[in-house]
Amino acid sequence: MLLATIEPYAAIGATFLMVVVIAMGILFVAHAIGPKRHGPVKDSPYESGMPIVMDTERRFHIRFYIVAMLFLLFDVEIIFIWPWALAFYETAVNGSTIHLDQDSDVGKGFLLVSMGFFFALLLFGLLYEWKKGAFKWD
Repeated sequence: MLLATIEPYAAIGATFLMVVVIAMGILFVAHAIGPKRHGPVKDSPYESGMPIVMDTERRFHIRFYIVAMLFLLFDVEIIFIWPWALAFYETAVNGSTIHLDQDSDVGKGFLLVSMGFFFALLLFGLLYEWKKGAFKWD
């Protein structure tokens, strides 16, 4: 009985064990045969093989962080659009509905309106950021 419940997870466990063993092996071999000398050249930060030109702890303008946050905001929307696209395709092609609970089913019309609302929210956010000047670089 116990073997039957563990069997589906055996491949995951074996893969995890193999990854741990290989990672530990690589670390051991790198430590065993790697260079042992430390000094100013070896311990300096690596800048693509070029000497460091300026201070590496300089401050970045806040606009870089704002653009990064906006990218994440508009990139993460794909996580919500992908399942919606699959559900909408299923309802539009087959003409079926999606069963939510005992009394409610949703069809392609509801899915289309809900995604329209989602895109309207995203468009509102984009226009708000545009009006606030988040995309101006001067």
